[in-house]
Amino acid sequence: MKRYLRALGMCFSMFCAIPMPFRCWEEDDRPLMTLFLPVVGLFTGGLWAAMGWGMWKLGLPGALRAAVMCAFPYLVTGFMHLDGFLDVTDAVKSWRALEKRREILKDPHVGSFAVAAAGILLILGFGAFSAMTDTPCYLGLAAVSAVSRACAGLAVTVLPPMSESQYAGGYQAGVRKGHIAYFCAAILLALMGGFLLDGWPGGIAAAAAAAGFAAALRRAFSSLKGMSGDIAGYAITVAELCGAAAYAVFGAGFTG
Repeated sequence: MKRYLRALGMCFSMFCAIPMPFRCWEEDDRPLMTLFLPVVGLFTGGLWAAMGWGMWKLGLPGALRAAVMCAFPYLVTGFMHLDGFLDVTDAVKSWRALEKRREILKDPHVGSFAVAAAGILLILGFGAFSAMTDTPCYLGLAAVSAVSRACAGLAVTVLPPMSESQYAGGYQAGVRKGHIAYFCAAILLALMGGFLLDGWPGGIAAAAAAAGFAAALRRAFSSLKGMSGDIAGYAITVAELCGAAAYAVFGAGFTG
């Protein structure tokens, strides 16, 4: 039990920007750490939903609420997943040879493709939340965030990693068959949770997030020929945008 509690703390400290009361790290527990990705997703998604409800309750202007809701998932994760989105976009869009694409992936500099993609990402996110300014209910966002992390956990567990990835070596050696079943169950629970939290809009939003993750993962993995944390972050970012857009269209977009 102590190892799992430590892994939970490791997961929160790495994938959430909210300070932990204690910090601990054991490299041997890294394979257990990813088991708590859906938990971190549910937590950050719950905060995301609570932020939307709180701003609605305070009667803040719709444009301000949309801007905060668009920025919140990047702020609460310390821009970690957005960083992966930018790195992968630059690498994939370079259309260079595989070795060069991987080199670009690890380059700390930001290229023009990443800047353009980030601008489009923010515009689409702001547009999605602008369509939801008349609704107090954002509960489906908790499921969107949870399902995207559950998908990420499954991806880094089953897909072959790049040799330089943090999910190579010791991580792969520590993976158990039960981990795969766990992540599959977490995805199903998150999809069901979206429906339970906010009916069809929430369920569709969670399903759209899962579909967006799968599409982004397929694009990045096929281009870079290996899995990495950057690819997981890239796919999570796309998934959350897809979930928010579906939520706007099938929820507030039709009823607000």
